[in-house]
Amino acid sequence: MVVIVVIVTRVRETRIKWARNCGCSIRCWVQGKEIQSIGDKVGVGCMVGACHSCENCKNDLENYCPKSIFSYNATYYDQTRTYGGYSDVMVANERYVILMPENLPLDAAAPYCVLGSRTSPSKEKEAIQHLGADSFLISRNPDQMQAAMNTLDGIIDTVSAVHPLQPLFGLLKSHGKLILIGAPEKPLELPVLPLLMGRKLAAGSFTGGMKETQEMIDFAGKHNITADIEIIPMDYVNTAMDRLSRADVKYRFVIDIAKTLNIA
Repeated sequence: MVVIVVIVTRVRETRIKWARNCGCSIRCWVQGKEIQSIGDKVGVGCMVGACHSCENCKNDLENYCPKSIFSYNATYYDQTRTYGGYSDVMVANERYVILMPENLPLDAAAPYCVLGSRTSPSKEKEAIQHLGADSFLISRNPDQMQAAMNTLDGIIDTVSAVHPLQPLFGLLKSHGKLILIGAPEKPLELPVLPLLMGRKLAAGSFTGGMKETQEMIDFAGKHNITADIEIIPMDYVNTAMDRLSRADVKYRFVIDIAKTLNIA
């Protein structure tokens, strides 16, 4: 087991669902993910346990283990609760601790333990000039959507709100793939005909296994890749969650635990 002094942790959209007790049985816990430490710089993502014996675990895919244990709002096999990382200290099994590259700043690397992204029409200039996008398509613009019909090989859908999938399938070429990684609270309607007529695929993906996550972190360290973030104090968490629910955030909120937890 590893004792971790928490320096920063990230706020994510799905944490709002847990905080509002959406289908959860545990109502009192300290949330948080992407926990970072001092000494050996490490991170903890959304998993802290699994069975280690099923087919998924044997293939380094603990994230798909039917007995996986989340780092927040869950219980270990001995019924001990998991309380997440909105705290100053946490204890985790070393198998679920990610070694962070020394050259990456902890705050800007925190979102990489379970990372997603989003953008909007107001960010077109920034997406192209700052992030290096080749082009920009606004899904609510019918003219742009029509012009882009049958032009894409694949789409990674990061939206966590309920939204129509039919227009997205229209953008795909034959054999195109729509990969869903958002987590809407309500089911999405899946139109079958576009899948049949274009031999298109719809699939989903959860967080990576520990091996995949460590490889991704190592790649980010090798190429000095960091996330764009907004650092907030601990007492700003409720406001941050409200902003997330309104999509009023540019990139990722990261809480400065070390400097603000005791003050809050």
